[in-house]
Amino acid sequence: MQFKMIATFPSSHALFVAFLFATIFLCTSLEFVLATSHHGSVTRHYKFDIKLVNVTRLCHTKSVVTVNGKFPGPRIVVREGDRLVVKVVNHVPNNISLHWHGVRQLQSGWSDGPSYITQCPIQTGQSYVYNFTIVGQRGTLFWHAHFSWLRATVYGPLILLPRHNESYPFQKPYKEVPILFGEWWNADPEAVIAQALKTGGGPNVSDAYTINGLPGPLYNCSKDTYKLKVKPGKTYLLRLINAALNDELFFSIANHTLIIVEADASYIKPFKSNTILLGPGQTTNVLLKTNSYYPNATFFMLAKPYFTGQGTFDNSTVAGILEYTKPYNNNNNNNNNNNINLPILKPLLPSINDTNFVANFSNKFLSLNSPKYPANVPKNIDKNFFFTVGLGTSPCPKNQTCQGPNNSSKFAASMNNESFALPSIALLQQHFFGKPNNGIYTTDFPAVPLRPFNYTGTPPNNTLVSNGTKTVVIPYNTKVQVILQDTSILGAESHPLHLHGFNFFVVGQGFGNFNASSDAPKFNLIDPVERNTVAVPSGGWVAIRFLADNPGVWLMHCHFDVHLSWGLRMAWIVEDGKLPNQKLPPPPKDLPKC
Repeated sequence: MQFKMIATFPSSHALFVAFLFATIFLCTSLEFVLATSHHGSVTRHYKFDIKLVNVTRLCHTKSVVTVNGKFPGPRIVVREGDRLVVKVVNHVPNNISLHWHGVRQLQSGWSDGPSYITQCPIQTGQSYVYNFTIVGQRGTLFWHAHFSWLRATVYGPLILLPRHNESYPFQKPYKEVPILFGEWWNADPEAVIAQALKTGGGPNVSDAYTINGLPGPLYNCSKDTYKLKVKPGKTYLLRLINAALNDELFFSIANHTLIIVEADASYIKPFKSNTILLGPGQTTNVLLKTNSYYPNATFFMLAKPYFTGQGTFDNSTVAGILEYTKPYNNNNNNNNNNNINLPILKPLLPSINDTNFVANFSNKFLSLNSPKYPANVPKNIDKNFFFTVGLGTSPCPKNQTCQGPNNSSKFAASMNNESFALPSIALLQQHFFGKPNNGIYTTDFPAVPLRPFNYTGTPPNNTLVSNGTKTVVIPYNTKVQVILQDTSILGAESHPLHLHGFNFFVVGQGFGNFNASSDAPKFNLIDPVERNTVAVPSGGWVAIRFLADNPGVWLMHCHFDVHLSWGLRMAWIVEDGKLPNQKLPPPPKDLPKC
């Protein structure tokens, strides 16, 4: 589907007609409400009703939480510079909040969405209006629930088009197609994580992966397959979004090469690859150039997990089908049936734990770094941080049998051995009103590990984590560098780390323990890729830099929801600057209460 937004200046008669049309449209559309223009930018209003709907997959019908009854949820389309106003009304028993993944939220931290960080969740029967402007961003992002595991079904694409009269820095596509990867549980995902947290064991894995909500033909009792119908000799822009809860995914289309042009809504130097890797929370725009002739075949689009941990995981494959539209034939008007008996070709995907492919693929991402889209990498760092990232354990409560490591503890996850406990009141409110010492949170999150060890070598005997609600406070405009180091505690594993409120530059990555004297001189400070979510390599490290130019409270966490539930998160508090446009405004009046 191509996205076209046309702004004109109508006559008064045309305005009246447009008003009547808008009124009818309001009554027939649950999502898009109204667009108003102001000095060239547009305010786009959406209405999101959180409601339960019965959905059937794999011959299992269950009631799922959705936006406007859609699974996946509705598509939001805006342009750079537009203001987005989304009224969310909660009609379900669950608390909920929505996160606009990757949106900078400059001076609009109240709309970021993570429950108990920037807001209390929206309770049953309540509503909240998310109100923010898209500043300096264009590309593919997505929105999703940010409460417990509700994002299993509550997610959708967020398409940021360039400003009017601005073009892509790559070939203009014939069509643009969002491709969302997800996970499906036959059980209720909320019950799955609740049971896991109670017993301390690993949660039951999903029953299928999905493409645009459909599992495809490789699963038992699966009647729903996503089909992408294309024409020969055309260029398609695929907007790839990994909305899966707990899995990084390989993706490939048989007999087709993809050209990667963007990552996390930042343009990159284009490169070709037969296979794409997407971590949860990551988005990638790719160009698909179809064959110049009609091929006598159809093509599987396959996705399967990349996994290096020691636990269980959903080792299955989701399939969609790329199907060429056959040229019109006067002798056979029933062209839709011409592909039924064609062979289906399969792509070859890397092995489940192909870490070398992942490292090589990741190193190919470089910022476009053109005069129009420069890579403004912080050069002189003000504050350095070193965060270990990994699993650990919590003690089993007395008189309870636990199913964690050795059946005597509970699984936990941490950064610098601090497992983050969600507060009972949103941190941003506490910070804004100057109440840091009321027992809700502290500001002593360690800048480096308190007990250094051989992070990727033999793990220590003591795997217990500390628990608390600890934050890091940094002044406005601080130039920050963070080394994120995987650990071998309970097994080395890749961790997709997401930072709210900022993009960051990935200046270096490698295997083993980070060595400042030998690794730092190799950092790429010219054209490193700019992202909002990066995978900490399994048994390795990654170095990121960002400018703390956004006042507020910003969550940083693993985008595996199981690790998030176990506490793999921390929060940055960025203080106000001195100028009015460097300060966080007061909260909106309808901010939900805990």
